[in-house]
Amino acid sequence: MMMATTAPPAEARAFTRDALLDAARERAGLDDFGDLWFLEPMDRYIEAVHREACLTPAGYAAQHEVVVKGLTSRLRMIEDIRRHPEILDERIEVAGIILGLPRTGSTIFHRLLAATPGMTAIRWFEAQNFAPFPGEEPGNPEARRAYAQAMIDGWLQLSPELVSIHPLDPEAPDEEILVLGQMFVSTMIEGMSFVPSFARWLDTYDQSRGHEDLKTILRYLQWQDPTRRGSKWILKSPSNLPYAELAARAFPEALLIMTHRDPAEVVPSYVSMEAALYKLTATLDDRDVGTFWAARLAEWMTMFEQARARIGEDRFMDIDYRSVGRDPVAQAERVLERMGVPLDQAALAEFMAGNKREQRPMHDYAPERFGLDMAAVRDAFAGYRARYLA
Repeated sequence: MMMATTAPPAEARAFTRDALLDAARERAGLDDFGDLWFLEPMDRYIEAVHREACLTPAGYAAQHEVVVKGLTSRLRMIEDIRRHPEILDERIEVAGIILGLPRTGSTIFHRLLAATPGMTAIRWFEAQNFAPFPGEEPGNPEARRAYAQAMIDGWLQLSPELVSIHPLDPEAPDEEILVLGQMFVSTMIEGMSFVPSFARWLDTYDQSRGHEDLKTILRYLQWQDPTRRGSKWILKSPSNLPYAELAARAFPEALLIMTHRDPAEVVPSYVSMEAALYKLTATLDDRDVGTFWAARLAEWMTMFEQARARIGEDRFMDIDYRSVGRDPVAQAERVLERMGVPLDQAALAEFMAGNKREQRPMHDYAPERFGLDMAAVRDAFAGYRARYLA
């Protein structure tokens, strides 16, 4: 007797390379994606999604939108460069790149540095749609801001705990990982979809073309907002930890700023964040999330330590989470001085006054919920703790 099988939902059947590319072409009314290097990681991602991501029908629809909006931005950017080749003449200076394990205070530190006059950063709404929408007036990206706010509202409706985990604000500086992920490179992919096989593959893939495109996107963003000319860019992403050499090579003049925090706090905090993000699109057991990410974060650190030795200590500056908590402005001053950016204490103090941790709900991340063996976590990071947190 034949066993009955359940057909995949229509949303899953539509999650193919051709369907996604066609949807972007239709939305943009354009068909030139430029260099098609991204198709290889795109294909690998799609395969992994179907095999292991456990997406719900709504999850497939959400990931469909993530992919299509990124491809649409790419189409619009390529067309804008065709019409305005001067975009590629924009001179950008990336003065610093924040890296480190996630949940190490890097978000608040990134935003603090970006608040300094003479500094700039990618805004969250820009990371979601780096190309202007049709009919957008220069300097008035209200439709993109509204799109970003609608995303945040939807996320918080599905996963309310995110409000206590990560401060979400369309205007706030955020990570280039969000842009690189739209090219199917960076740890954004594994951060938003449970795709362990893709994560393993990406570790072996040459992602440098993604960083070359990132440079073009920074020029594009600066061209959209000429007030940024002359400012120095500050980037930040935990993706720079396992792939540190990519960022170091792409921006050879940038200071590499590493934030540090006890992994006994980092690991359960980040696992909690990942569980909240996966909840938006998938049906996964919290313990599976804990098992994967506890091992993955230790793996990231091993990859980083090997890369740091090759890059050279002169490129790095280390910042302790505890020091940022005690006196964030003093730590910002250290970094700004090293980057050659004048200190503006009034601007930094004004930023901190409106961005205190106690202004958000407390984040509860009990390790038992995720089946974490904290003794094993401490052991996995023993070398890291001895070097940076003694």
